[in-house]
Amino acid sequence: MASSARWSYVPLEAIIAVVCCVGNVLVIWAVWTCGALRKPTFCFITTLAVADFLVGSVAIPMSVLVDINLKISFHACILMCCIFIMVKIVSVAVLLAIAVDRFLRVCIPLTYKTTVTPKRSWIMVALCWLLAAVLGFIPMFGWNNYNTSDSTNQNNTNSTSFECSFLTIIPTPYLVNLIFFSSLLPSLAIMTGLYFYIFLTTRRQLRAHISETTVQHSTDYRKEHKLATSLALVLVLFSVCWLPLFLMLTVSLYGHNIELSSAVTHSGVVLSHVNSAFNPLVYAFRISKIKETFKTLWLRLYHCGEDQQKTKQKYADSSRNNNIGTKNSNTTQDSEL
Repeated sequence: MASSARWSYVPLEAIIAVVCCVGNVLVIWAVWTCGALRKPTFCFITTLAVADFLVGSVAIPMSVLVDINLKISFHACILMCCIFIMVKIVSVAVLLAIAVDRFLRVCIPLTYKTTVTPKRSWIMVALCWLLAAVLGFIPMFGWNNYNTSDSTNQNNTNSTSFECSFLTIIPTPYLVNLIFFSSLLPSLAIMTGLYFYIFLTTRRQLRAHISETTVQHSTDYRKEHKLATSLALVLVLFSVCWLPLFLMLTVSLYGHNIELSSAVTHSGVVLSHVNSAFNPLVYAFRISKIKETFKTLWLRLYHCGEDQQKTKQKYADSSRNNNIGTKNSNTTQDSEL
């Protein structure tokens, strides 16, 4: 990366990382505080927030270190790249789990609570992380560009002078054929189909239950429709933020004599990181439980600030009265003398 581009790229990544960490910590805190962690959907939302937090606290710093061609050992470089890939695969897996959870909620409403229990939800979360680890750490076990590296880098694989670069170490066919074509695109297609079915079903049920005698059912379906819309928005943001980068990689792999500039590639990388900063905003403004908890936190902080201001004012008034009293006492003693 050019030095001039680096000075704009690194601060921007730092800002995104801070927003990711703060926003997703608040989401985790909100779900924990409102007691919704026992519900399967919020279990998956919390897991997605944890993955987004790791993007800000781990993946983005590692991405910056890799893109500035940090000189470390070969194995440390590939480990950093694999962790970055794993965190992203977790996000896709959890989004798919959320879509399946919402589908079951609409498809089997009467037996949903006995079928999708918190214990099974956490087992599914563990499977998402396991799947992400298996797919993300494949380059550690041989599918990497070690054999195609230059001779200088090959001689330095066990030293700390290996120039670490993501696209130099991680094969583009692995990213395009396995991660994009075999994992990401099928998952997005399945999730799109599930949400399409959810919206059609909830709309049909709303039309069937809108009457004076079924107000409660109508309200329940409206809540379900609103929650599904919010979670589908998270999916749309993920697609918008991630598809450009993978399309660039596909073009660079299969496009004949097409070379993408470093600025274009890094724009796609930054856009993919922005996704982890957007999700907390969707949760805060679209999902009622998290929204109400955020409001409570804001009011608590506001009233705490007011109380501190009143305490300071009270202390200042008390000090002023004491000073006036002392001054009057001194004046009285002077007059008596």
